[in-house]
Amino acid sequence: MSAETLNTTQKALRINMDAQRYGTFAEIGAGQEVARWFFRVGGAASTVAKSMSAYDMTFSDAIYGPCQRYVSRQRLMTMLDHEYKLLVERLHEKRGRDTCFFVYANTVAARSYKGDHECHGWMGLRFQRNPGSPPSEIILHVRLLDKENVTQQEALGIIGVNLMFGAVYYNENPELVIDTLLDDLNHERIEVDMLEFRGEDFAHLDNRIINLQLVRKKLTPAVIFTPDRQVHQASEVLYKHPILLERGNFRPVTQVNLDMMEAAHRQFVLEPKNKGDTPIEMMEITVNNLLNDGDVDLDDFLARVDILSAIGKTVMISNFAEFHRLASFLRRNSPKMLGIVLGIGLLQEVFKEKYYAKLEGGILEAFGRLFKNDLRLYVYPALGDFKEVIKAGNIPVAVHLKHLHAHLLMNEFIVDLESKSLPTATHSSRDVASRIAADDNTWEDLVSEPVARMVKTNGYFGYRTR
Repeated sequence: MSAETLNTTQKALRINMDAQRYGTFAEIGAGQEVARWFFRVGGAASTVAKSMSAYDMTFSDAIYGPCQRYVSRQRLMTMLDHEYKLLVERLHEKRGRDTCFFVYANTVAARSYKGDHECHGWMGLRFQRNPGSPPSEIILHVRLLDKENVTQQEALGIIGVNLMFGAVYYNENPELVIDTLLDDLNHERIEVDMLEFRGEDFAHLDNRIINLQLVRKKLTPAVIFTPDRQVHQASEVLYKHPILLERGNFRPVTQVNLDMMEAAHRQFVLEPKNKGDTPIEMMEITVNNLLNDGDVDLDDFLARVDILSAIGKTVMISNFAEFHRLASFLRRNSPKMLGIVLGIGLLQEVFKEKYYAKLEGGILEAFGRLFKNDLRLYVYPALGDFKEVIKAGNIPVAVHLKHLHAHLLMNEFIVDLESKSLPTATHSSRDVASRIAADDNTWEDLVSEPVARMVKTNGYFGYRTR
């Protein structure tokens, strides 16, 4: 099935003319912009059972119950629960045989005259694919990027219509749902940083693959999976926590990778600013590190994140090539201290000026963005060609950057990790994967026992059962 080329008016009218669709719109924040589309195109009486809003917190709590954060997944789900229950209770007997009921809901913080807060929102649709069938859900989180309230409202209305149209007519092809979310919009106006399909109709889907597509299609720069294999919007996981992140390939995660994080954790928790806080530890894989012959092997992707999840790691998939963009994303979701764990080779890459050619201030601008607001680079030592220990302080850098290098070391923006046992050789994930594919048993010495067991049990990375 291919997507039809329809504008927002045509999509809303198509739904209004569909006699099977009938339901409720409940919107809090940024007006009732989604419902407005269905009223303005005509024929809404055959689609809209109720349209309502509860802006006042007292009214909202009286209807949906109290919650800690009003713009949250929790509030969205209580809205969907409450409104869908009412809809079915009141209308099932009268029209349940012929009607596919739905509830569209959103809770949004748009631009206001009071300040420059984060403009974002949760929206979701609970709907029946066929009359009388159990309902399914599509929920998502958006960031509103327009500078004015009126244009944010407009964008919210359009993406709400796109979500409903995709759910109704493209529900058998989730990729089409994703591809049409920004119809009549663009990436400069709105970001979709979490998308989840739920219910019996979508039981075959893995939402981690769905959210990988958000990054690949540039609807968002990063997505997060927790160890229980669930997808989360970044602030749900990171809000007000110190963050310790390790960048890598993790195909598969090695003993060295784990030792790097453990060594960084020991030092990170001793930072005075982290006293009393529980850090969030994440393993980050960039989309470029997932590519194989120019494309992403989804089985290979799932093998990596399944192993990381099984050993209790939170995973982030991103398209952040530059460290300063990664740091900016993390700061947006938590004001606490940040730590990035890396090896000697990657630290040397950080000091290469070619990566900052597009910045007016070059490497100085990039480092200014990177190291502001309590960020540390924790650097894991390595062995050189002559078995000498290489640390952050003795890496080769360009002559004109030596003073910058020394400044960052002296002020502890870059910190050496104290490893309990420096390996006799540093083996990369790629080396381990090559040994697995070559049927070389020595790979098992380079990973932890749980990782080895998963690779062998599931036949990951070309492992062949003997």
